[in-house]
Amino acid sequence: MPQVMEFKLPDLGEGLTEAEIVRWLVAVGDVVAIDQPVVEVETAKAMVEVPCPYGGVVTARFGEEGQELPVGAPLITVAVGAEALPEAPAAEAEGSGNVPRPLIGYGTDHSRPARRRRVRPVTAEVSAPTAAPVTVPVPVPAAAPAAAGPAGPVPVISPLVRKLAKDHGVDLRALRGSGPEGLILRADVEAALSALRAPEPVAAPAASVAQGERIPLKGVRGAVAEKLSRSRREIPDATCWVDADATELMAARAAMNAAGGPKISVLALLARICTAALARYPELNSTVDLEAKEIVRLPAVHLGFAAQTERGLMVPVVRDAQSRNPESLSAEFARLTELARAGKLTPADLTGGTFTLNNYGVFGVDGSTPIINHPEAAMLGVGRIIPKPWVHGGELAVRQVVQLSLTFDHRVCDGGTAGGFLRYVADCVESPAVLLRSL
Repeated sequence: MPQVMEFKLPDLGEGLTEAEIVRWLVAVGDVVAIDQPVVEVETAKAMVEVPCPYGGVVTARFGEEGQELPVGAPLITVAVGAEALPEAPAAEAEGSGNVPRPLIGYGTDHSRPARRRRVRPVTAEVSAPTAAPVTVPVPVPAAAPAAAGPAGPVPVISPLVRKLAKDHGVDLRALRGSGPEGLILRADVEAALSALRAPEPVAAPAASVAQGERIPLKGVRGAVAEKLSRSRREIPDATCWVDADATELMAARAAMNAAGGPKISVLALLARICTAALARYPELNSTVDLEAKEIVRLPAVHLGFAAQTERGLMVPVVRDAQSRNPESLSAEFARLTELARAGKLTPADLTGGTFTLNNYGVFGVDGSTPIINHPEAAMLGVGRIIPKPWVHGGELAVRQVVQLSLTFDHRVCDGGTAGGFLRYVADCVESPAVLLRSL
C-alpha cells in the first residue's frame, strides 16, 4: 500500500508568515522526484521555487494560483512507495529530510534535471488526506479500461484525468491532447471545463466602468504599502535639503575610471560619502526600540539602496558598507541590482538595512521628500545631476548641480545633527578632498 505524505509550506525565513502561489509546476497525477520544485511562490521579499522532500505520485494540490497560504498550510500530498512508482526505484519515494529553515537554498541535488512523468494506472488504493484541499482531492483509483471511440482508444493514461472528465461530463473523444503523441492531460480537461462554464460576454454598464480597475494590494506592492504606512504612523519625520555643486565629484570619478581597473559608479561614491558622514553623525545610523523606550545606535552600516524592477521597488542591502572602498561598493551594487531585476533576490538580501540611499535622479527628477524605510532612522535622497547656473569662485558659471535631501526621524536627533550630516555630505560632493582628509 502506498503511503500518503503531506508536504506543507515551509518557513521561508526572515519572519515571513505567508506566500502567494504564483505557478504550479506539477499537476495531480504527476510523478515527482525528491527535491523537485513543485510550486513557485512569491513572498513579500522574493520569488522562490519550493522543492518537495518526497518522491512519488502527486495525489492532491492545495490552493489555486493567486491564492495566499500561511506557513505550515498543506501544499501537496504525495503517494510514496514502490506500489506508487512502478518505474522508479523505491529509494526515490523516501523523503530527503532536507527541508531546513530558512527555505532559500535547501535541497539535495539541484544539478540533475527535474523529472516529470505521467503515472501509469495504479492498482493500489490510496487513502484521502485528512485536510481537504482547495481543489477537489482525487484518490488514485484502480485502473479502468480505456473508452474506445470510432477512431480507436482515447489517448489517456492517467485514471485521474479520466475520472475528472467523467465526473464533469466531458467527452474525451472530442478533445485533442496537448501531451506527447496527443496524450490528453488534466490541463486539457480543465480547459474544456472552463470553456463550458465561460459566460457569454456582455457589455459592462457605464457605472461599473467608472469604478475603475481594481488591483490587489498584495505581494511586493502590499509589503511596500505596509512598510511605508507604518513609517508614517510611527516615525515623526522631517526633511531638509540643499543644492550642491557636483562638478568636482564627477571630474574625480572620470579620473578614477580613466586610470583603468573596475569602473566606479556615482552611486558608489555617494555611498562612500554617506558612510563617512554616518561615522561623524552616528545618531542617524540607529533605530528606536519603542518597547524599551531606547534609541539603539548600530555599530555597522548596512546600506540599502532603492532599485526599481518589474516587480516593483526593491531595497537590496549592502552589508558592512563602512568597510568597503568605492570599487567594492560598485561591484556589490551591480551584483544586487542584477539579482533584483532577475527576481532572484533572497529575503536575506532585502532585510537588515540601517540607512538607505535613494537615487531618484535616475527618473529625471530634481528633488523629493523620501519616506523613511522603517525601522531605520534616515534616508538620503539624490536628484539628477544637471548643468545649472552657479556662482563659482565669485563668478557666474555653468556647473553640474544636484539636490540632496535628508529625511530623518526627529526622535533620534534634532535639526542641528541632521543639518550637520547633510552639510558634510554636500561638502564632500563639492570637494572630494574633504572626504580624503577625513579618512
